[in-house]
Amino acid sequence: MRVEKQEVKVGELAAGQALSLPVYRFHGKGKGPSVYIQANVHGAEVQGNAVIYQLMKLLEHYELLGDISLVPLANPLGINQKSGEFTLGRFDPITGVNWNREYLNHSLDIAAWYAAHSELDDDSLVAAFRTELIAACERKLDNVWGVTTGQWLATSLQAMAHRSDIVLDLHTGPKSCKHLYCPEYEREAAQYFSIPYTLFIPNSFGGAMDEAAFVPWWTLAEVAAAHGRELGVRVSALTLELGSQERIDLADALNDAEGILAYLSYRGVIAEKVLPKPMKRFGCLLKDYRKFHAPKAGMVEYVGKVGQPMKAGDVLVNLLRLDLYGTGEELTALKLPEDGVPILHFASASVHQGTELYKVMTKVFAL
Repeated sequence: MRVEKQEVKVGELAAGQALSLPVYRFHGKGKGPSVYIQANVHGAEVQGNAVIYQLMKLLEHYELLGDISLVPLANPLGINQKSGEFTLGRFDPITGVNWNREYLNHSLDIAAWYAAHSELDDDSLVAAFRTELIAACERKLDNVWGVTTGQWLATSLQAMAHRSDIVLDLHTGPKSCKHLYCPEYEREAAQYFSIPYTLFIPNSFGGAMDEAAFVPWWTLAEVAAAHGRELGVRVSALTLELGSQERIDLADALNDAEGILAYLSYRGVIAEKVLPKPMKRFGCLLKDYRKFHAPKAGMVEYVGKVGQPMKAGDVLVNLLRLDLYGTGEELTALKLPEDGVPILHFASASVHQGTELYKVMTKVFAL
C-alpha cells in the first residue's frame, strides 16, 4: 500500500499567505470503492481529526482494495477563529454563513442530462455524470465575478469529494451524544458505525457536504428508474457527529475509527472482514427531529442528558431569572412536550429568548 501526502490550497489570507490543508491518499488495488473522509470544517469540532489519525494507523495493517483520501483540518481559517480560550469557527466571519452550508447546489437539469446520455452503458453513464459534477465545481471556482471565501473552501472540498464513491464528513455537536446523518436509501449503513442514534434524511439539499455529495446521484437514480433503468444510487454520503466540540479523546477516536473500518469492510473497500461493535442502535426520521427553543431569556440548567430517553412531561431545562426574584417566576421548569431522546444542547448556560436549547429525536425506533 502506498501513502501519498499533498498540500491543497483552499484560499489566501489578506497579507498574502496561502491557506492550505493536508490530504493523505492511501492507494488501494483499484478493486473496490473509493472513499473521501474530511474533518474539522467547523473550527471547534476537532475530534474528527483524532478519528482520522486512528483510522490511518489502522489502515496500515489492512489490504486496501479501494483508494481512500483523508482530509483532516479541512478548514484552516475556521480552526484559527479564536476568542480567548474558545474556537468560534462555525461561521464565515466575513459573510456570517455557516461553513457547512456553502457547498454547491448543482443546478443541472438531471432529467435532461439523462435523456442526452441514456444510450451510455451504466459504467460510462456514471463516469460521465461524475465528470459533469466535478466540472460544475471547477466552473464555480472560475466564475469571472469570483466567489466568497467560504464558497472557495467548500467548493474545493466538494470537487475532491465528487471523485469518490463514499463520502464521510466528520463533525461534533456543541454538547452532544454521537449520532449519524444517513440518507434513507442506505439504512443498512447505520448498523456498522459505533454510533447509537441515526437520523435518516430525504433527497433534499440543505447545503451540507453529505447532501451535496448524494443528492445528485439519488436524483439520477430516480430519473433512470422512471425510464425503467435500475441504476441505483452510486454514491453514499454520511455525516458522523462524534460527540461534543472542543474535545480530543484518542481512545474514543479509536472506537469510532473501528466503526468506520467496519463500514469500509462491509462496502468492500478493504479485503478483510471487520465486524461492527455489538450495541443497541436507534433511528429517527429527519422530519421527527425537533428543536426546543427558549420561551424567554435567562440562565439555563440543562437537566436532560444527551443520549438518554425521556418521557413527555419530564423536566428538560431549569430556567433561572434572578431579575424576577421574589415574584414566583424566578425559576421555571421547562418540560419535554413529547417522548424523545435529547441528542444535543446549546453550549452556553446564558441564553436569549428563542435560543435553540435542545435538538430531540422523537418517534424513535429500534434498528
